[in-house]
Parts: sequence; C-alpha cells; structure tokens
Amino acid sequence: MTAKLDFKRELECYTAKRNSPQVTDVPDLRYLMIDGHGDPNTPVYVDAVSALYPVAYKLKFASKKNLDRDYVVMPLEGLWWADDMDTFTTARDKAQWDWTLMIMVPGWITAEMFTDAVEQVGMKDRPTRLDDLRLEALSEGRCVQTLHVGAYDDEAELLRYLHEEFIPDQGLKVVGKHHEIYLSDPRRAEPAKLRTILRQPVADA
Repeated sequence: MTAKLDFKRELECYTAKRNSPQVTDVPDLRYLMIDGHGDPNTPVYVDAVSALYPVAYKLKFASKKNLDRDYVVMPLEGLWWADDMDTFTTARDKAQWDWTLMIMVPGWITAEMFTDAVEQVGMKDRPTRLDDLRLEALSEGRCVQTLHVGAYDDEAELLRYLHEEFIPDQGLKVVGKHHEIYLSDPRRAEPAKLRTILRQPVADA
C-alpha cells in the first residue's frame, strides 16, 4: 500500500505556536491559486473555493493512480491585501480586501497533470470560475507566523501586535502579502475553536 504523505506534518511551516510569533524560513511551494476581491462572506468567495477543491482532489487521485504517490489534500490558504492595510488589520473593511485563495500541491504535480485535472472537472457540474484557476509557485522566504485560535474576525488584535510590535522589535519590516492557513473547517468547527496560522513575509528593516 502506498504511504500517504501529510505535508502539514512534513513541513515545519505548517505548525505555529498560539499567540506566540516566531521567525521561520518557508520553502518555495506550489499552489493551485485563484484571485478575488471583496467580502469573503459572499458568493464570489464561495465560487472561488468551489473551483479549487475539485481540482485538488483530481490531482491527488491522479498522483496516487499514475505515480503511486498518495498525499493528504492540504487545507485552504489565502493571501490578503488592500490599498490601505488598516482596512484589514484594524478597520476590518472587508469590501476593500483583495485575496488569492490557494491549496498547496506537491512539487511533482506537473503543468500537464493540472491541465488534465481542470479538463476532467469541467466535464460535469463545471464550477463557474474553473477557468480562472492556475498552478503557480510562491516564494515567501523568511516569515513571521503564529497560531490564532478563534473566530476570523477576532484576529485583528493579534495582527496589530504582529505588524506594529513584534516585527519591528525583531529589526524586521513587513514585505509581501499577509498569508492565512485555515487548519479548521469552518463548516464543522465552532468559531471559537477555529485554528488559523497567520503568516507575514518579512525582511531586514
């Protein structure tokens, strides 16, 4: 039987300490990606998620069948940004947010496998945003990250501390986009128990 790889356990960057930011080096990773804008509590966001997961599972099954390499489908992740980041970290003005939703895939997933998976998903109950999906590498390098436990809307104070206190105190500055890794399924977990890794790429100040 093929051993099933779980990259959440294989990669250190998928673990973090609750409310305790740490500096970590994140390797270059490949993701299924799809872009969007505005409040995540809208159909636009749902349509993006609905395009990601079917392709992620098609790739997993193709990898197991054709390459004899099985793995656990990774959690949903998101890059978040805005023209004024205060709308994200403190004001929480969701209408102003831009985002890229992502699911990490193993490095052995090829462009051809991705194209085949998209084609297969499109044959039945085609997701409305399927054509907007892409396979792309992300290079974040040095990052600061911590674990938030609780509702997504309760992240603001921890984000403020991360950006305004911890990062400057380490002689670092914010670069790149705020990154969130959703370790819990919001459809199954209570808001108070949601586990989210908050990650911010940094560089020397």
